[in-house]
Amino acid sequence: MIDAWILAVLCLVVLMAFATVRLVLGPTAPDRVIALDTVNTLVIASMILLGVVYQEIVFVDVAIVYGLLSFVSTLYIAKYIGGEF
Repeated sequence: MIDAWILAVLCLVVLMAFATVRLVLGPTAPDRVIALDTVNTLVIASMILLGVVYQEIVFVDVAIVYGLLSFVSTLYIAKYIGGEF
């Protein structure tokens, strides 16, 4: 029997696939940056749900660090696209 948490993770994986398609096909650079940020957010949510499923706190710790690095990288890319670098 598939647990509800696993089903939620599978839904997030499907959404990541859709965002990845936008990342690859995005017509402009800002579209791709938004798609990348969406994928990163979905990865973080998946890690937290997997932490609940496996009852391991390390998944949440990794999700926090990943979220911080994702945020910084998105800001850097946005500044690069905006022409500040």
